[in-house]
Amino acid sequence: MTTHSYRIAIIKGDGIGVDVTDATMAVLDAARRRTGGFTLVREELLAGAGYFEEHGVDIAPGAEDAAGAADAIFLGAIGLPRVRHADGTEISPHLRLRDRFGLYAGVRPIKAYPNAPRLLADPRAADIDLVVLRESTEGLFWSAAAHERDTVCNDDEVQDVLRITRPTTEKLHDFGFRLARKRRERGGKGKLTCVDKANVFRSMALFRKIFDERAAAFPDIERDYRYVDAQALDLVRAPWECDVLVTENMFGDILSDLAGGLVGGMGMAACAEIGDAHALFQPAHGSAPDIIGLDRANPLAAILSGALMLDYLGERHEDEACAAAGRLVERSVEAGFAAGRLRPMEFGGDMGTRAVTAELIDILTDPA
Repeated sequence: MTTHSYRIAIIKGDGIGVDVTDATMAVLDAARRRTGGFTLVREELLAGAGYFEEHGVDIAPGAEDAAGAADAIFLGAIGLPRVRHADGTEISPHLRLRDRFGLYAGVRPIKAYPNAPRLLADPRAADIDLVVLRESTEGLFWSAAAHERDTVCNDDEVQDVLRITRPTTEKLHDFGFRLARKRRERGGKGKLTCVDKANVFRSMALFRKIFDERAAAFPDIERDYRYVDAQALDLVRAPWECDVLVTENMFGDILSDLAGGLVGGMGMAACAEIGDAHALFQPAHGSAPDIIGLDRANPLAAILSGALMLDYLGERHEDEACAAAGRLVERSVEAGFAAGRLRPMEFGGDMGTRAVTAELIDILTDPA
């Protein structure tokens, strides 16, 4: 039997990024030992606000090239409130990685787990299982300070540009239709909703036009439309009706945090950022410097991001063992919550980072 070996570039970054990355790698190693069939070869790269504070640059020399040579990139967390550029913006090497490697498909799964906090009293909230698909290289983030693009910027006026291009948007919508199909094959709804503001902005009208054009190649997938303000309302009113929501960069940034708050918070917010040839995986939460070194961080967002990485590698390289390991991690998280064995401090429980990690490894090692 062929054993695949994958090179993983590891950027632990700042704050709790170190702890949750270590937790994730421990869980992925346990899943790999259980399924067999592949290996993960890790290379740690230095980047982040702490690195910037010490060296004056936000990523180590050669680290971007090394990340691009890897089969996947895993990132813990980036940013420290005390460390900013002179213009007040935060240190953001990960935004540059998105741009350089064309990571246009930002996948943000939102899922309700048994015994995890839910803000909505409606019993149907137990069925929340959706994905915010956020375009991650253009939109309003195209003019983010990290990219150093020329826009009007002075003490009297600043202009940021919302950019939508046909090539990237076509790929994004195709990704969305394929993702909806994949979720339907796994028992999901199989619906893709275009979330925009096409009634106001020409850029958003183009976004919707391309959505309709690409839909012709996916006649088996149900499609729907929402203006972003109406979608924000629906995420509070009836999120269990949503499946895959495809949207612009800034809209996706906001909606995914809102949706994450419905199912426990950012400690459960996994993220994959996927392009044609590269992919980066990270928890969507920040570096939480207030709990650095206190063993209080919830590692599950990072661990679930690691599961997304294994799923990506398995699909990309037709490696069923790797994909199976990713599914094992996901199932073990759900089983752990259902049995009351996973009780993160973030949810008022009694388990810190190390305890959650150890318990999850125990579950996936011997799920019975």
